[in-house]
Amino acid sequence: MPQPAFTLRDYQQDAVDATLKHFRSSDDPAVIVLPTGAGKSLVIAELARLARKRILVITHVRELVEQNHAKYAALGLEAGIFSAGLGRKEFSHQVTFASVQSVARNLTSFADTFSLLIIDECHRVGEDEDSQYQQVIRHLRTHNPGLKVLGLTATPYRLGYGWIYRAHYRGFVRSEEPRVFEKCIFELPLSHMIRNGYLTPPEVIDAAIAHYDFSSLSPSDNGHYPERELNSLLARHPRVTRAICEQLEELAQAREGVMVFAATVAHAHEIGGYLPADQTAVITGETPGDERDRLIGMFKERKFKYLVNVAVLTTGFDAPHVDLIAILRPTASVSLYQQIVGRGLRLSANKKNCLVIDYAGNGFNLHHPEVGTPKPATDSEPVQVFCPGCGFANIFWGKTDDTGQVIEHYGRRCQGLLEMEGEKPQQCDYRFRFKECPHCGAENDIAARYCQSCSEAIIDPDDLLKRALQLKDARVIRCAGISLSANNECVTVTYHEEQGEELRERFHLDRPAQRAVFNSLFGRRCNAGTSPRQFRTASDVMAVQHLLPAPDFVIARQSGKKGRQAGYWQVRERLFDYQGAYRKANEM
Repeated sequence: MPQPAFTLRDYQQDAVDATLKHFRSSDDPAVIVLPTGAGKSLVIAELARLARKRILVITHVRELVEQNHAKYAALGLEAGIFSAGLGRKEFSHQVTFASVQSVARNLTSFADTFSLLIIDECHRVGEDEDSQYQQVIRHLRTHNPGLKVLGLTATPYRLGYGWIYRAHYRGFVRSEEPRVFEKCIFELPLSHMIRNGYLTPPEVIDAAIAHYDFSSLSPSDNGHYPERELNSLLARHPRVTRAICEQLEELAQAREGVMVFAATVAHAHEIGGYLPADQTAVITGETPGDERDRLIGMFKERKFKYLVNVAVLTTGFDAPHVDLIAILRPTASVSLYQQIVGRGLRLSANKKNCLVIDYAGNGFNLHHPEVGTPKPATDSEPVQVFCPGCGFANIFWGKTDDTGQVIEHYGRRCQGLLEMEGEKPQQCDYRFRFKECPHCGAENDIAARYCQSCSEAIIDPDDLLKRALQLKDARVIRCAGISLSANNECVTVTYHEEQGEELRERFHLDRPAQRAVFNSLFGRRCNAGTSPRQFRTASDVMAVQHLLPAPDFVIARQSGKKGRQAGYWQVRERLFDYQGAYRKANEM
């Protein structure tokens, strides 16, 4: 076996070792997560070098096909390229580097048995059975049901979908739903790469002079904004674009290479018109392939300083000297944002940092990406929450006080992965927020429609509220908070409506049935579910009343004899952790 022409970094070797270890014991599809610039091509090349059987490496752009092939060829080994964009259709080698589009259109050429499929930029793989990636996977599995599938990416999530894998090798769960990839088997955080000198530190600064306000526009499910609406908004602010370009020229005086990410084709040409003509190139999806290659080559040779583009240079582009990234386009996709910034983080001689200026107000945190669930509030931050069930240290969105103590979090279920000898690892079933089944009492996710335990239908909170609002003898309040008082062993809970109205109910804790109801409603949810209690006395409750949660809605029905003035409102339902169409208290 030929020896490598390069020496793998420690983390690259760790990624290779993790892959070999995983596939020796499992056929489950796996993911390796390495930041942009970490050398995924070298990991792929080493895995291909070690292979004894046929391997197919696919990705979505010809630049990456060529780049991955080049790293393998540097080992002195031959491999095939199957890519219409590169004008080559070779499929008889042991190792083939290909574009997914070309393979999907020529599946009959791949009738042999492949032992391993490697997918670069695997966050693009969806669950749609008709997608090109799924067609390729399905076809290869017809020839080898034991096909190993390995994905590599810097951004293991998709907007509106969340994490692309289900479980993590460090013992936590990313998704309760099935995923294309079962497990992340190796991950290296961006902070590690920067701290150890493998990547250039990003210096993110505010756009102090001018910026765009895209808040009036709504993105699509994939995080993109309608081009017509973008052009309409941008056309109303030509002075902003000019001011931005003037600032970029000033900042670029001390910089080697500047990449500008524009919102639309028209916007890109407008930006190009404001920057120095002899130092600027504009590349869009309309730029012919040969012209694009020529311009990119000139930029890499530093024959001009500014490269303006529209969504065509976010992956498969490598110009290490880039040290200023200007983002003039909005995106709701943290994956795309990280890919954009990653263009400027590669190492280069005399490069100390990469200046990143976001003129579009995207506001993502590179080290704590917003995935799975959107950031609940502008002042939310990642917080650590221990599971009372298994002790796992969860990371959820939340809020802290001035001392750093967690005062609120938005986690639903523990992310801990429990491993039992001889059994497949299972996610911890502890839920911080839950919807109780009225039939069997089991705890379910707050969005569940059917009980995971007894499969009976769970009443939808919106249906419950809608019916109550239609009844003359029912009363619904948006609860803004609760207060408690005690008289011997009787605890009175007062629900305060945002406009000042109130509802009350009493729990006699010396009566087992009422004590059980109180503990189910409040004790189990004490301190956002992080400190569940089984209260036995009223004094126990009053000592920690500040930790008891308030429901979002309270529904009461009129009781007492009909027409009797002495009738009262009896609380029937309390809706905690509500998510639906109705507005909650203190929300605009």
